[in-house]
Amino acid sequence: MQNSLTRKPIEIKISTVVAVAILLHEASVAALEAALKEMTAGSPDFFDDEFAVIDVEAVAGNAIDWATLIPLFKSYGLNPVAVRHAQENEHAAIRAHGLSIDVVSKPRHETEVPAPAAPVPSTEPQIIIKNAPAMVIDTPVRAGQRIYARGADLIITAAVNNGAEVIADGSIHIYAPLRGRALAGATGNTEARIFALTMEPELVSIAGIYRTFEDGFPKLAAQQPVQVKLIGDRIEVSSVKSTG
Repeated sequence: MQNSLTRKPIEIKISTVVAVAILLHEASVAALEAALKEMTAGSPDFFDDEFAVIDVEAVAGNAIDWATLIPLFKSYGLNPVAVRHAQENEHAAIRAHGLSIDVVSKPRHETEVPAPAAPVPSTEPQIIIKNAPAMVIDTPVRAGQRIYARGADLIITAAVNNGAEVIADGSIHIYAPLRGRALAGATGNTEARIFALTMEPELVSIAGIYRTFEDGFPKLAAQQPVQVKLIGDRIEVSSVKSTG
C-alpha cells in the first residue's frame, strides 16, 4: 500500500526513437503516391509502422497538401512525426496537422569565425583512428524486436531472425545469420558497414541508402563472411576475403 502512495503518477525518461527520413523531391501527392507504389512493389508490410521525419528542403517554396500527404504516408506504414527544413511561415500549418518542427542546426556564417589556416601538405600517410564504443548482444534477435546501438557499433553473436531489425550509428557485426533488417550508419555515417557470417536479409541500409533482395541475394563465394558497404550512392555486397 505504501508503494502505491509514494509512486509518482508520471515519469519522464530519456528515450531513443529511431525514425526514417522521407526526402521529398516532388510536392505533388499523385507523384509521391506513384513513387511509393513502385518502391514497395505492392508489399503491405514494406514499412512496419516506422516513425518518419519529412525533409522538405528540396521542395522549398512549393505548397504541400499536408491533409492529403500525411494519410498517404500512414497508409504505407509510415507515421510522420516531424518536418525538417520547413520555412518559418509553414510552421503553423505543419503544427496544425500534429507534426513537430525538426530543427536542423546550421553552420555559422563564414564571417563569424575566422577561416582556419590551411594545413601543411604532408608526404607521410595518415591514419585517423576514432574510438567508437560497441553494444554487444549475445541472444537471438527475434521477429518484432528492434535493437539500436546509439553512437556505437553493434556486435551480435546470435542470429537476427526474419522480422527483426538491428540499427547502429556505426557498423554492424553479426557472427551468425542475418535474416531480418540491418541499418548501419543510422545518423549518416557513410563509412559504416554491415558484416555477417551468413546473409539472407530482408533489407540492408547504410546511411539511409537501402537495398532489398526480392530477386534473390547475389551469388558469392561459399563459406566466407559477407560485407555490405556504400560505394557512392549504391549498396555493394561482397565476400570478406582473407589476405593471409
